[in-house]
Amino acid sequence: MSPIRSINPWNGEVLQEYSPTSPVAVEQALALGEHCFETWRKQSFPEKSRLFYQLAQRLREQKEELAQLISLEVGKVISESRAEIEKCALVCDFYAERAAAFLAPEPIPLPDQKKAQVIFQPLGIILAVMPWNFPFWQVFRFAAPTLMAGNVGLLKHASNVPQCALAIQRLFTEAGFPEGCFQSLLIDGSRATALLENPRIKGVSLTGSEKAGASVAATAGKNLKKSVLELGGSDPFIVLANADLPLAASTAVKARMINFGQSCIAAKRFIIEASVYDEFVALFLQELKKLKPGSPLDEDASYACMARPDLATELFQQVRDSIALGARILAGGKAPAPGSACFEPTVLADIPKESPAFTEELFGPVASLFKVASAEEAIALANATEFGLGASIWTANLTRGAELAALVESGVVFLNAQVASNPMLPFGGIKKSGYGRELSKQGILEFVNQKTIYLG
Repeated sequence: MSPIRSINPWNGEVLQEYSPTSPVAVEQALALGEHCFETWRKQSFPEKSRLFYQLAQRLREQKEELAQLISLEVGKVISESRAEIEKCALVCDFYAERAAAFLAPEPIPLPDQKKAQVIFQPLGIILAVMPWNFPFWQVFRFAAPTLMAGNVGLLKHASNVPQCALAIQRLFTEAGFPEGCFQSLLIDGSRATALLENPRIKGVSLTGSEKAGASVAATAGKNLKKSVLELGGSDPFIVLANADLPLAASTAVKARMINFGQSCIAAKRFIIEASVYDEFVALFLQELKKLKPGSPLDEDASYACMARPDLATELFQQVRDSIALGARILAGGKAPAPGSACFEPTVLADIPKESPAFTEELFGPVASLFKVASAEEAIALANATEFGLGASIWTANLTRGAELAALVESGVVFLNAQVASNPMLPFGGIKKSGYGRELSKQGILEFVNQKTIYLG
């Protein structure tokens, strides 16, 4: 098996090199996870909460070290990496405080004066297949509810973040979790698919590409196992004529450039009413120019580079194909240097329906602008995609905004705010953006047996 390398995308330096987890070690991890589950499932909520509070404390104590690890492995600027670690600590605290209430038995009164209740029981080992773009947050938003529910976790992380994967397992160990409660495996996608077929794996949660989601869903379905998928998005950012344009424009740039545009819920399609289109575009370009490039560890940098050179090459090909079909460049548009992960922020307008900028997810710092005649046309365009993850609507009329939000085909809609995941809010998509929900109460109910007990 080929070695797994941790490579700094900013300069191409090989940071670390690891041997993949051997088949024997994978088997040992399964046995250990199964053994741990038999005791962990019976562990009291106060004890599980205590461990998660300790885990949150570890995250905060080691924030600087962990943030630098993220920045070096995926090219994220250090300020965003620190925020990611803080968010992981927050989700640990959230479920430590609320899991017992979320999973309390729910009584069901019956018409014949009989009673019933629903109780919630864990399933076993849950496989997590996680992406590189938020290498800690994506894992912790899975692990906190899943383990607090009494399951144990097995992580197959993205191949370009092995140091993050191993650091996460170390944190669980340092916080006092029992051996086997959370383990990281350094394996590729094909081995993860085969692992999902193992009867000791009871479910899978994947965050990643549509292709990876389809593969995992097919294997899970064939083996009748529960799956949760959070896939790509082509999120619309709708600006109506009565919106606060300066606020909308400044937020739009932040929403597009979060993690250098490499986020499923980054705003990608900006749909603006014609009467304010020119003003909004001018403000958007003005705000974009304020951003400062720099290295991942530069304290003042707004952005650095993409996570891998091949991702920059792929994104530019989508831009080039869109331009060839008639799209117009308003900013940026230069090709990345050969072998470089650096990419110039780009803005496209006059986008044809058959172009990649219209039909595909652009996973990087490229904004697509659209002019529409009305709110109704904006909603129709927002829904003219195979994706349905998040959306935002900007309007001074909140009543009208809520009515329009109900018409958007997505899992999440924010009014006058940037779409963001939050432990208190259920998160997930529809259509080719996946299914199932993470976070909030809905997230902790995904990997439990919701057992009905009739009390005769």
